[in-house]
Amino acid sequence: MTISNRPVRDRQDYDGASPFPGAGEHTPAGRAQIGLTGAIVVLPFVALGVAIFLAWGHGVELADLLLAAAFYVVTGLGVTVGFHRLLTHGSFTARPRLRVVLAVAGSMGFQGNVIDWVAVHRRHHAFTDRPGDPHSPYRYGTGLRGQLRGLAHAHLGWMFADDQTPAERYAPDLLADPAMIKVARAFPALCALSLALPFLAGWAITGTLYGGLTAFLWAGLIRVALLQHVTWSVNSLCHVVGSRPFKTRRHDRATNLWPLALLSFGESWHNGHHSEPSCARHGLDRGQLDPSAGMIRLFERLGWASDVRWPDHDRIQSRRTDNPGPQQDAVLDG
Repeated sequence: MTISNRPVRDRQDYDGASPFPGAGEHTPAGRAQIGLTGAIVVLPFVALGVAIFLAWGHGVELADLLLAAAFYVVTGLGVTVGFHRLLTHGSFTARPRLRVVLAVAGSMGFQGNVIDWVAVHRRHHAFTDRPGDPHSPYRYGTGLRGQLRGLAHAHLGWMFADDQTPAERYAPDLLADPAMIKVARAFPALCALSLALPFLAGWAITGTLYGGLTAFLWAGLIRVALLQHVTWSVNSLCHVVGSRPFKTRRHDRATNLWPLALLSFGESWHNGHHSEPSCARHGLDRGQLDPSAGMIRLFERLGWASDVRWPDHDRIQSRRTDNPGPQQDAVLDG
């Protein structure tokens, strides 16, 4: 069967296969945004080259790897638990101090300020894989060439385009929250802190500036790059490659991609998430590793989180594409 690649006229007549209206008409972002985004994308790879050169012949220091892992976990959970499950979807209610801490930790992941991040992600859910989605890999159609171009767009190309998402429409609740406004305004300073802390920690541990430099490279820039590309892979790969065991909205092609489950802290169970967006657990089947859900469960037990929206067994079963029997029970709690 041949799939047409003719542009559709508007959102209403989108057929799920054609390029989005105006897909080929790109308005680039301003020079400042392009330059800043380009630097954030390129510099970590320069840092990786420098770090490999410095490690040649004697390896990477264990302290640098442990610091990188620690900062990856803190900032990564800030994005997945804070930005995503708490602030975007309201999967649970957090105490005010925890809410701020999670927003600060997520901001240190170099993925944009908290208000803009939430607005873009809510817009993605409103128009998933159809016209209006800011980073769908189906923007250029479902043909091979269009799909490859779409993957590049979904992964990071969309950040270089002038396609503003109004926070007034998609995140009015955060704009009405003084604490979130302060965290959003502090985004540049928090990014600087995200790089300064590894340097200072490395310097303190080794007692040398060289130790601070290598920690800055591995636990700073390289850690940022890994977290960014894992997050961007959820936008791109997790709409093209993987399984779709649960029903989603029309044209929504979100998939479950198990190889990314640990690195993404459970975010790559993307089909489960798009089937039940407000659910605190994305890995809806037994054996699906979801560290973010585990962290929310810990917060709940400590009394720091309440009103957690755990999966409902009957609803999850009804959402299955093959509607299997009870032998494939879904996970009922965190």
